[in-house]
Amino acid sequence: MTTTKQDTPLDEAAAAELKAHFRGTLLRPGDAGYNAARSIWNGMIDTRPGLIARCTGPADVAAAVNFARAHHLLLAVRGGGHNVAGNALCDGGLVIDLSPMRSVQVDPQARIAHVQPGVTLGELDHQTQVFGLATPVGMVSQTGVAGLTLGGGFGWLSRKYGLACDNLLSADVVTADGRFATASEREHTDLFWGVRGGGGNFGVVTSFAFQLHPVGPTVMAGVVFYPMEQAREVLHFYRDCAAAAPDELTMAAVLRMAPPAPFLPQYIHGQPVIGIAACHSGSIEEGEQVMRPLKNFGTPVANMIEPMPFVRFQSLLDSSSPPGLHYYVKSEYLPGLSDAAIETITSYATHLSSPLTSVLIAQLRGAISRVDEHATAAGNRRAQFVLNIQSSWLEPGESPRHIQWTREFWTAIRPFSTGGVYVNLLSQDEGEERVRAAYGANYGRLAALKSKFDPTNLFRVNQNIKPVG
Repeated sequence: MTTTKQDTPLDEAAAAELKAHFRGTLLRPGDAGYNAARSIWNGMIDTRPGLIARCTGPADVAAAVNFARAHHLLLAVRGGGHNVAGNALCDGGLVIDLSPMRSVQVDPQARIAHVQPGVTLGELDHQTQVFGLATPVGMVSQTGVAGLTLGGGFGWLSRKYGLACDNLLSADVVTADGRFATASEREHTDLFWGVRGGGGNFGVVTSFAFQLHPVGPTVMAGVVFYPMEQAREVLHFYRDCAAAAPDELTMAAVLRMAPPAPFLPQYIHGQPVIGIAACHSGSIEEGEQVMRPLKNFGTPVANMIEPMPFVRFQSLLDSSSPPGLHYYVKSEYLPGLSDAAIETITSYATHLSSPLTSVLIAQLRGAISRVDEHATAAGNRRAQFVLNIQSSWLEPGESPRHIQWTREFWTAIRPFSTGGVYVNLLSQDEGEERVRAAYGANYGRLAALKSKFDPTNLFRVNQNIKPVG
């Protein structure tokens, strides 16, 4: 029988039972550290779990999973805490907090990184770049590796090396029955297929093994900023440049208010701008040649494309997504950037509802699109771009206005969508129809897999795939 949201309240005696089998820290409301542990990147999420289990390793994870199942508790799993929809937490139930598990072990000869689920992108890059190695992860260094990878995961290296999940060699998983399984191409292959894009629906991953690739430590990268008045011309150039780009080059257009950054002239601070961020993962010489058209286009207000450490570039967009703001996100995959789509995007971007809001149009295809649509759970591989409308603001009372603006923008851009959506950018109010859109033709296989590994839907505080029946 599928567990419902009418879960058993957690009492002190039950919490004491878990403590006897748990090496980490258990936090209840009122405990020191509880409020910090229930804070995640999206400040819009104000959730009060009944118990937060801060795990030290797989044994703690298994104990917490068994405890939640035995006591019919609502269960959420937190990795890096950079969670758009707030699914890292749940009201009244149990949160398995993996953030203390932050080990990264790099084998430079085999080019493999063994990564625990509390690690962020920045922490992973810090360890691998010592050896001039990297694996495709996201575009904001504070993002958690676990959630990103389980949802597919695209970033600056994906056009050359594929999604994060395409570079996953194996995953150690605690399933809903509390058992350990190592999923790879050799064992538990069905589970391995599912964790590569299927989110946290099938268990708690306690360790990832990633294939690494030679990248950096210095790359040709940076961003060029233009006044927002030039947005239409810049987006037409971006579209044409993206169509001719080699796999080593990944670009993203960002429309936002100019931050008070030292590389921007003071007169542009707080003014609407459009930037093209770009990273070339090959040699500096090749990168300089490939990116020359971008460096020479138009009349920018700032041009900071230059050789730079990859770890520095990987954190370049962090200032657009600081933790603690109120965030509301809508996203769509785009088959291209038609003139009409560009017109729609610029008309909304020139009237941002908040000075903290940003619009990202990231380039895809390359190696991403050369993987068969059914090879992993992550679908929508033929899209040319992903559009992310990330509304951000400070005051809770402003939420209705910014949410309405975001929804209106999203409604206007949907006619230009592939019909698909990136599962990691689904917001807190999306329903089953949108989850199905994230997986397309893979959804039926995922639902059957869910029935096998989590028939009672214990792992449901996520972009949920319901068990069959």
